[in-house]
Amino acid sequence: MASRFDANRVYVVGVGMTKFEKPGRRQIEAADGTSRPWDYPDMARESGSKALADAGITFDLVEQAYLGYVYGESTAGQRAVYELGMTGIPTVNVNNNCSTGSTALYMAAQAIRGGLAECTLALGFEKMRPGSLASTWDDREQPLGKHVTALTEISEAAFPVAPWMFGAAGREHMKQYGTTPEHFAKIGYKNHKHSVDNPHSQFQDEYTLDDILGSRMIYDPLTKLQCSPTSDGSGAVVLASEEFVNAHDLAGQAVEIVGQAMTTDFASTFDGTAKNLIGYDMNVRAAQQVYQQAGLGPEDFQVIELHDCFSANELLLYEALGLCRPGEAGHLIDAGQTTYGGKWVINPSGGLISKGHPLGATGLAQCCELTWQLRSAAGERQVDNTAAALQHNIGLGGAAVVTAYQRANR
Repeated sequence: MASRFDANRVYVVGVGMTKFEKPGRRQIEAADGTSRPWDYPDMARESGSKALADAGITFDLVEQAYLGYVYGESTAGQRAVYELGMTGIPTVNVNNNCSTGSTALYMAAQAIRGGLAECTLALGFEKMRPGSLASTWDDREQPLGKHVTALTEISEAAFPVAPWMFGAAGREHMKQYGTTPEHFAKIGYKNHKHSVDNPHSQFQDEYTLDDILGSRMIYDPLTKLQCSPTSDGSGAVVLASEEFVNAHDLAGQAVEIVGQAMTTDFASTFDGTAKNLIGYDMNVRAAQQVYQQAGLGPEDFQVIELHDCFSANELLLYEALGLCRPGEAGHLIDAGQTTYGGKWVINPSGGLISKGHPLGATGLAQCCELTWQLRSAAGERQVDNTAAALQHNIGLGGAAVVTAYQRANR
């Protein structure tokens, strides 16, 4: 696995994202004074233009584009990227549930690593409906049907399905290790506090721990302020080869992808535990592959953006990513090791809980944040002495993507 990372190196040279918004909230003002809803081509134009400007290149230099979205018609990716240019390049539509954005990034990086392109674009967007996620097609087998059936053998079914699945894994951890509702609430508290300094975040409100614990219960122990919202928004990343970086004098801003892995469900997903039904084994395996590729361990990263769709998932990820041993996540939280002043700053952007979660854009927004952190360009959110950064994104049904980054000019 590691040998692939000794061939063609891959660099992030441009990033851009929109502010994440409550679905339907943002309007586009026309010259005649009328307004219309913000649509996905508008989102793609904004994030993509920012990423290209950040890279200092024009769209005609992009050789392949990977467009991620979950809710939308076929070839919406083409319609989105037309806002940047119509150059006839291969354009691939990507849908991998909540890990759609990082899957697009993974595919765009593979094209460069495989020597098939010198410059690629990964762009994700989502125009969502308010409220909990719901299926679109009810006349066929649901992708998560096998997972849901397995979970009903462990935990009484509840709706909406997503908080039930992750909440059940949280309850399992509580029963096995003595984790408390306060541990989960402290994650929500931390991520909302981090988002105060993020202008791209859907929410920028700080709450007390009592506020977090006292907000509406969604699925015990998960209250509303520990759950990610539905969101509209977009993120974009320009990737380049070493030759392209040198030819366009981009070394000063380039961030190298030094490890990247994607895993999907294993037989162990259905071993009778709630944690594996929400991807624990996928996360462990992807992280181990990345550490091997990068020659880095959990202790070598200073900042981490991970998939906190619910606080229970963030807590379990501390253990899956190897930040602590199984059962010790609560101690890590109580010791303040996951925020400023601790061993890692986790989700300085505010994470999905506060920044928002437009499914196709989430993984690319994580890449944006980590690129800014490694460039020392994150403003009030900046983590001191950032030398390496880790990203984790997961979609159930299932795909986990883990990526490691370092500054290219170190």
